[in-house]
Amino acid sequence: MSVVAEPSPSTELRKGALGLGFIIFFVISAAGPLVAIAGGFPIGIMLGNGAGTPALLVATVVILLMFSAGYTAMSRHVTNAGGFYAFTARGLGGTAGGAAALIALLGYNTMQIGLYGMFGAVASGFLSAHFNLNTPWWICSLAAMASIGVFGYRQIDLSAKVLSLLVFGEYIVVLILDLAILKSGGDSGINAASFTPHAFMSGTPAIGFLFCFASFIGFEATTIYSEEAKDPQRTVPLATYISVLLIGVFYAFSAWCMVIGAGSDKIVKTLTALTDPTTFLYTLSDHYANKTLTAAMSVLFITSVYAGLLAFHNSASRYFFATGREGLLPQALGRTHRVHCSPHIGSLLQTAVAAIVVLVFIVAHADPVLTLFSWLTNVATLCIIALMALSSAAVFVFFRRIGRDEAGVMRVGVLPVLSGIALTVVLVLAIVNFPLLTGAGVGVSYALTALLPIFAVAGVLAAKRLKQRDRNAFERLGRSRL
Repeated sequence: MSVVAEPSPSTELRKGALGLGFIIFFVISAAGPLVAIAGGFPIGIMLGNGAGTPALLVATVVILLMFSAGYTAMSRHVTNAGGFYAFTARGLGGTAGGAAALIALLGYNTMQIGLYGMFGAVASGFLSAHFNLNTPWWICSLAAMASIGVFGYRQIDLSAKVLSLLVFGEYIVVLILDLAILKSGGDSGINAASFTPHAFMSGTPAIGFLFCFASFIGFEATTIYSEEAKDPQRTVPLATYISVLLIGVFYAFSAWCMVIGAGSDKIVKTLTALTDPTTFLYTLSDHYANKTLTAAMSVLFITSVYAGLLAFHNSASRYFFATGREGLLPQALGRTHRVHCSPHIGSLLQTAVAAIVVLVFIVAHADPVLTLFSWLTNVATLCIIALMALSSAAVFVFFRRIGRDEAGVMRVGVLPVLSGIALTVVLVLAIVNFPLLTGAGVGVSYALTALLPIFAVAGVLAAKRLKQRDRNAFERLGRSRL
């Protein structure tokens, strides 16, 4: 009797699943447009440089475009779901790649898990206000977690279709409010006071700059989907530039409209007087538009957080997948589903990790926003900034080694150095001001920052173990998969 051999487990993602539009939607949803506009910027304006925040956003876009120049040039040589990890491994070697891999896993998982706190809080508040249902935040979070797990396990284009609808709605409601403010002339007339040197340097620009930078977290995810993209050498660079410009213009324009709506000389006082600054956008909507738009915003704020959860779940599961496939973590993580071609084991692990961490905060009776969300998402911000600085160095070294190819010296020589320096400065500012960012005590804050070197060392040790076990696999870390 003949024996039919079982087919070997697949280690390939679904080719050609994502076009340019879907990748852009993933990136924009990870950035969380409405979460940034309604939740992040009011606090950044209040603690940072006030009416000068729109100018800080323009400066942030300039730095990200400098970073993107080298990042997209190298993306033509690296097609790998490992994203930052793959870039660092190819440019700086396998040991540095191991450190980047574990930092990336820390960053994307803490961002995703932290968002469960925000989702639970806003969903619970919405149910209480509109349906008189006193639902604990953690029930909302766990319900979202279950659905996110299903989407992450299945085909990625299913996730993309859900995200595209949610993100489109976010842009529409904010732009309607922006136009209503401009049409009315705002509080004191339409002006460019936000873009003057005085406004730019007022208050504490360093703090405001950090909030601006954090609002772009997720734009770099274009390379994570390179293996699943249609024509990745064209799609990934285009998606990166379009995402930065689309998000940046939308943020700067909307923040400027918020300043016009409250008055450039009044906005900080107005925000300080609010019990909860994150309600500021809703008060503007009530004043300049109508309560129907405000209600739509409150619903889309919830869906915006949900879209971010889904996007970061996909990113985290692909980092688990890439590191498992290449031997840094258990190889089972590097398998894909036979039907869906999704990184299903990485998806299941990400859901399990999220469930454990959220349960710890539930048992500790911790505040879902002030602790779970604030602590973990700020750790994630540090991780992504550190990874971008590493990637800038990797781009510079990579092209010094292989030659500039068709890329010019400005794109792969000068701009990566400038962006690397700027990102390092941002990282230092973030660490120095971390207690202010998290709202926690100094001891807790710097214990959280210590997670980065701990995970980096763990990544270095994992790379060294792989080198001892299989030198060829170590040398292949970060290699293209297409």
